[in-house]
Amino acid sequence: MPTVEIMSTKRVRRTLRRLAYELVERNRGASTLELFGILKSGVPLAEALAEEIADIEGHDVPVHELDTTPFRDDQPDGAKRPSVTDGAPDVDGRDVILVDDVLFTGRTARAALDAVIQYGRPSSIQLVVLIDRGHREYPIQPDYVGRLIQTKHDEQVRVDTGENLNVSVED
Repeated sequence: MPTVEIMSTKRVRRTLRRLAYELVERNRGASTLELFGILKSGVPLAEALAEEIADIEGHDVPVHELDTTPFRDDQPDGAKRPSVTDGAPDVDGRDVILVDDVLFTGRTARAALDAVIQYGRPSSIQLVVLIDRGHREYPIQPDYVGRLIQTKHDEQVRVDTGENLNVSVED
């Protein structure tokens, strides 16, 4: 299976910086933002975005991990959804930013919407993705896109969120 790098570490970092500026501009600053990284690859991207926003705005932006598994539509009918626990973030009146690595069918993003509502009633919910590869099964559109990539349905887009942050496509 040939693997082709489509975004180098330098390009991903530059893209995250651009996305951070777009977030700050659209939300008139960062004082109302709550970033939610969708487990697993969305979390390091949310943390990287928060660092970029802090560099731009001069103050930290909260980052939370969001597990969408219990909210997916492919869970058994009897699956129990978790209840909000003590220490959960309060999103009432906040601008929630969902962060994920790749948007494909839209199923994870839809589950993330259901998951974040358990924390309260946000002022807005926005979606940031590093890669939008199309092939939607749900009418989900991101608010911020790092890069749009036309892929075949059976190709795999891999985002390395480790030290060598990069994006590749595997046939």
